[in-house]
Amino acid sequence: MPHAVDSMILLRAGGVALLLDCTADQLPAVVHWGADLGELSASDAATMIAAGVHPIVPNIVDEPVRVAMLPEHRTGWVGRPGLSGSRGGRDWSPRFTGAEVFVDGDAVTEAGLTSLGAGVVVWQGADAVAGLGLTLTVELTPDGLVRTRARLVNDGSDDYQLGDLVMALPVPPVARELFDFGGRWGRERSPQRGPFTVGVHLREGRKGRTGPDAATVLHAGVPGFDFGSGELWGVHTGWSGNHTHYAERLSTGEQVLGGGELLLPGEVALAPGASYESPWLYGSYGNGLDEVARRFHRYLRARPQHPATDRPVTINVWEAVYFDHTLEPLLELAEKAAAVGVERYVLDDGWFGARRNDKAGLGDWTVSADMWPHGLHPLVNRVRELGMQFGLWFEPEMINLDSDVARAHPEWIMSTGDRLPVPSRTQQVINLGIAECYAYIRDAMSALIAEYGIDYIKWDHNRDLIDAGTQPSGRPGVHAQTLATYRLMDDLKAAHPGLEIESCSSGGSRVDLGILERTDRVWVSDCIDPHDRQQMMRWTQQLLPPELLGSHIASGISHTTGRSHELNFRAATAIFGHLGIEWDIRRASEADMAELAEWVAFYKANRSLLLAGDLYRVDFPDASLNAFGVVAPDKSRALYSFASVDRSGVALLGRLRLPGLDASRRYRVAPVLVGRAPSGLRPPAWWGVERDWSNELEDLTAHKPPRFVPSRPDLGVVLPGSALASNGLTDAPVDPDHVILYEVTAVD
Repeated sequence: MPHAVDSMILLRAGGVALLLDCTADQLPAVVHWGADLGELSASDAATMIAAGVHPIVPNIVDEPVRVAMLPEHRTGWVGRPGLSGSRGGRDWSPRFTGAEVFVDGDAVTEAGLTSLGAGVVVWQGADAVAGLGLTLTVELTPDGLVRTRARLVNDGSDDYQLGDLVMALPVPPVARELFDFGGRWGRERSPQRGPFTVGVHLREGRKGRTGPDAATVLHAGVPGFDFGSGELWGVHTGWSGNHTHYAERLSTGEQVLGGGELLLPGEVALAPGASYESPWLYGSYGNGLDEVARRFHRYLRARPQHPATDRPVTINVWEAVYFDHTLEPLLELAEKAAAVGVERYVLDDGWFGARRNDKAGLGDWTVSADMWPHGLHPLVNRVRELGMQFGLWFEPEMINLDSDVARAHPEWIMSTGDRLPVPSRTQQVINLGIAECYAYIRDAMSALIAEYGIDYIKWDHNRDLIDAGTQPSGRPGVHAQTLATYRLMDDLKAAHPGLEIESCSSGGSRVDLGILERTDRVWVSDCIDPHDRQQMMRWTQQLLPPELLGSHIASGISHTTGRSHELNFRAATAIFGHLGIEWDIRRASEADMAELAEWVAFYKANRSLLLAGDLYRVDFPDASLNAFGVVAPDKSRALYSFASVDRSGVALLGRLRLPGLDASRRYRVAPVLVGRAPSGLRPPAWWGVERDWSNELEDLTAHKPPRFVPSRPDLGVVLPGSALASNGLTDAPVDPDHVILYEVTAVD
């Protein structure tokens, strides 16, 4: 190998700078990750490296500890090492030395500073004694998102047992608060916040999937940060199986954020010449949570496969019929859906094998001849005649013991210890890591996609992986299962161009950037109660933009919480995502159907803004209000939502601010009057509307809240963006669980 040159790499893009120290034949270390530094000279960069060297304090090693992107125990780093593994107890503390550094594919051949905008840096090195090769990749995207990964190669003559390979990014000592997420089924991504103290804040996911309680994005920030202010650094592990996120602060003051795949004992044993590549660890820096989130959003939107803003309005029939797959009700749902403007129809669980309930049939991916004597063609043909796409539910990674495939191939069930894993939802996991099993599932799904011209798959995954071993040895198989799932999705998309896939996993239990490399949206939660969805949508958007969030108008009475909500709240909540309907509209009143059609039309007219705008969440001290806006990238338009989610301790909330607008432009702000008015509404004077009480008695008898009519054509007010962001407008109070929307349009 050629000897490495002493190099320093400066990447600058999207208001972020990343300065890497690749000097002295060592692993790369991050000197700076944060706000853009402007132009630097080689002398500046070298001085920054020298200025960051810690003095020697009592009772630590006699050389300054240098924290690399893959932290090394041999340097005196006593925190979590980046690499854990051994060769039968040997080679467990390697010393990697550099051979070459590449920047955007070109080798760095001269010492000094290499400076560029967005770019990719690859460091290649080895430890000849330990018989290991290492490649580290770090990228800064045009929008300022960092991502990094490692590839380990066994260059030795015997197996190397890998225990852990995690990347880490340093954060400065001003970051003294941590923020991430917990949650559970039906209440995914609940925020949690606490101090960044000495020790490890470790978030391990051992579910074989991302999990409803995953950290999602682990942030470290200055005390008191909020949506719009305060420096923050956040990391996300882009992996859909077992994984880790961690924040570590040592007693010597160093702090890192890191993550990677969580490997089970013996799961990855590298034979001579074999390699392992870690998942991407993503890092986002910003002032405030919104800027951190927008970097993720812009990175995703820049992908060539990212869906367009004309996301088809969808109906999913699950909460309308459940397992009752009778043709006539399903046709009636299709007719009514098309009448209100739905563009995609999705048939959910219950169409295959012996699947009359949730206890049988998983794994038998053939259309049930009992329920569908003519196949799905009568339904699919009518759906297409009505101008809609057709989607179908699958759960390819699961199996019921009561199924033909389980009876024929019990060895395909993941297990260990000569026993079956504890059941969950009356199902087990089918082992896609077995080549024959993988081929069976792939071919069965592909045949159905081809026969019916399926446009869209709702891909479900409804249980945690427990005792997930490969028979007969029982060796752990979560790593192989995760890779096989990715490969299955990739194979199906390659065979069927244009196919879209939704990631559903007991709702929102597989929301990560690994699965998003091959899926087109996620199901945020099985709970579509709009009261809970207000919070779950709010926090899922810390990672994903709204166009990737399945967001459905729920039934009047929620199937998961029993709460009752008016259509205003259900629809106004759902439009800030990929809109759908999950409601038995066969039983909806004529008034509800008319209003539903209004909301669908409003969504279609505004989805280019709703699904492409920048997210601005409103910092407001009263927890009774959940407020946010979506602002067009050119600042010409915006839509804001002010949702009352509880009763406030005061009668009026006062002035509400509208962040994200151009301070120098003038805007008209007007309420969005779609459908019936929200309950309890008291419009302020600046609205320019008056109540229409002419049919009050009739409306109340029909349980229809009165509408509001404009009192002047130039509805609302015109003010500079600076005034709207800093001074705001008086709120319009409504009863809890109701929403007011505002449209903001530049008038200059």
